Amino acid sequence: MVIDGKQGVVKVFGDIPVQLCQFHQIKTVTTKLTRKPKLEAGKELRRLSLTLIKTTEDVFEKELSFWYSKWKGFLNEKTLNIEIGRKHFTHKRLRSAYKSLDKNLPHLFTYQIHPKLNIPNTTNSIDGGVFSHMKKLLKNHNGLRNSLREKLVGDYLNRKG
Repeated sequence: MVIDGKQGVVKVFGDIPVQLCQFHQIKTVTTKLTRKPKLEAGKELRRLSLTLIKTTEDVFEKELSFWYSKWKGFLNEKTLNIEIGRKHFTHKRLRSAYKSLDKNLPHLFTYQIHPKLNIPNTTNSIDGGVFSHMKKLLKNHNGLRNSLREKLVGDYLNRKG
């Protein structure tokens, strides 16, 4: 199954291999860093994220780990807000982009781990069809308890025709 970043779906389907859409992951990083980051660390992380679609999990994980070890001190810099007397991380958006890649890494290369399942690495082929309709259905019923939402999704996916 390919998802676009809704982490709750991974929990609902338990043992089913889940592939996080690489396109959506790149968009998440771009949203946090912009298309033209000003900081060198941001430029490097954006370039690295763009390699997702043409690399392997081992290579990407090593590169991400190398990037983090190079920029760890920079990521952990804090700035004092004098008005409230508290410190906050100086590069919040850069930290957020990195954490998104790091957290999602286990689901970014599922299609390579399970080649016999023919899982696509993006949701491009299904965004306009099934999931688009299901998202609208869930949006129209946004007040449902989680158990009812799960039942609605299950019924939707199991219906015939």
